[in-house]
Amino acid sequence: MVSTLLVTGDGALSYDAGSVTLPRTVAQEGAASKAADLQGSFSLADVSVAYGRDRVIEGVSMYVPPRSVTALIGPSGCGKSTLLRCLNRMNDELGNVHVGGTITLDGADIMGRAMDPVELRMRVGQVFQRPNPFPMTIWDNVAYGPRTQGIRKRSELDELVEESLKGAALWAEVKNNLKKHAFELSGGQQQRLCIARALATKPEVILMDEPASALDPISTQQIEDTIAQLKDSVTIVIVTHNMQQAARISDQTAFMLRESLDEPAHLVEMDETRKMFTNPDDARTESYITGRFG
Repeated sequence: MVSTLLVTGDGALSYDAGSVTLPRTVAQEGAASKAADLQGSFSLADVSVAYGRDRVIEGVSMYVPPRSVTALIGPSGCGKSTLLRCLNRMNDELGNVHVGGTITLDGADIMGRAMDPVELRMRVGQVFQRPNPFPMTIWDNVAYGPRTQGIRKRSELDELVEESLKGAALWAEVKNNLKKHAFELSGGQQQRLCIARALATKPEVILMDEPASALDPISTQQIEDTIAQLKDSVTIVIVTHNMQQAARISDQTAFMLRESLDEPAHLVEMDETRKMFTNPDDARTESYITGRFG
């Protein structure tokens, strides 16, 4: 049993005993950070999720450091996407879902009454498994979020659109066709457009739920390259079934498992990706990574 790095309500850092294995370097970096440097950091303590009476996740504690890529891996049905949706309270929209424990973003309780879910989702954007651009032009897709935030000046919107498309590595391909309908783009371009749309609201975090699973290898590489560029300015949490992808793009990896249908999923271990894929602490992690099950 080791100490888990937590962020308290006032932004201070502390350690709390728990069962999650955290890499020493992540803990050191987190402890050395000032509160102002924690933008985009999540701390989860004893998080559980139930759909009605069905407990699907139990006892998950982890720290997601800012400006990094954290991969959630595990077999289908182990609660990865459910846990991801907890981070921007998308589970609230499903109804009959109860989330227990504590989740803080930059030290603030995201489940508290003071946290507006709409504001939270501006700070914590999400890109889904299949591209879901709005039925409008490329420009309008990216400008949609800033417009809802009250930005009306065309020059300011143009600047945000360009900046966001560059951030999603799409600007060079569409800069002369911003009035083109989003549905005319390829699947990979549509997914990068969705990333640009998420970036336009200046989020601290972007959640990605298997963003490349429906794409061809070339488009997948473009998405991975985009993620590598973005992590210098935004925190990314990604769900993936692709072990090679997790190894390529993530800084730390969390392995989740549901031992049986009668038991809720739990976090087996979390560590630096390099260590997880070469010398995991738990034999179940090694079995999953090497393809023995899942």
